[in-house]
Amino acid sequence: MNHIYSSVLALIIGIFILNIGCQSENKVSSTSQMIVKGKIDGLRKGTLYLQKIDDSLLVTIDSTIINGKPEFQMITPIETAEVFYLYLDKEDGDSLNDRILFFGEKGTIEINTFLKTFESSAKIKGSKNQELLQEYIATSRKFNDQNLELLKLFYEAQGFGNKEKADSLEQKIDNLLKRRYLYTINFAANHPDQNIAPYLALTQVFDANLTLLDSIAVKLTQNVRESKYGKEFLRFIEERRAVEVEN
Repeated sequence: MNHIYSSVLALIIGIFILNIGCQSENKVSSTSQMIVKGKIDGLRKGTLYLQKIDDSLLVTIDSTIINGKPEFQMITPIETAEVFYLYLDKEDGDSLNDRILFFGEKGTIEINTFLKTFESSAKIKGSKNQELLQEYIATSRKFNDQNLELLKLFYEAQGFGNKEKADSLEQKIDNLLKRRYLYTINFAANHPDQNIAPYLALTQVFDANLTLLDSIAVKLTQNVRESKYGKEFLRFIEERRAVEVEN
């Protein structure tokens, strides 16, 4: 009888421990995932793909079929904040304006947009890095507009053979490029606790001199250093430093 009692007690204890383990595992799982949900007004039929860059390749990590209702939701594991893409296959043979870039992170990311202006009308909530990315893009567009205007004037001056004006405009274009680089460097350095800092360094100013890149790296928080882009950025700096030493 004592033997049976001991066996039953051991079984009960084992089940209790197993339940605790499962609850703990579920808790970890729920805090290490990203939920992407939203609505595409006007969409009645199509397939949405959640994508990201993995080893220099754009890969699909989840998908959902839209059939009648424009709402969608996808869930994926995530370790650190990084850039994702929401790609829409409307089944109309037109791939233009069908991919939304966004900064994903743990928690819920909400994306609402319209079918006809899928990318340009996207409203994205739930990510601090996304807010910063949108702020950066807004200023970058101003730099781009100024650059296009200067280039237009530059080629006009060249066409009319006005070398003095063309040289002056070329200098303004160079200065604008430097201002854009410094803006990006300062933007990244001012947000060292967000993954957008190493992301911008890797994608926008990777060819800046090492002193400027180091000014970003030294400010990164430990969490960002250990993130996907943080590791890639620090490795990139070391590789560049090694190449410059060899040369």
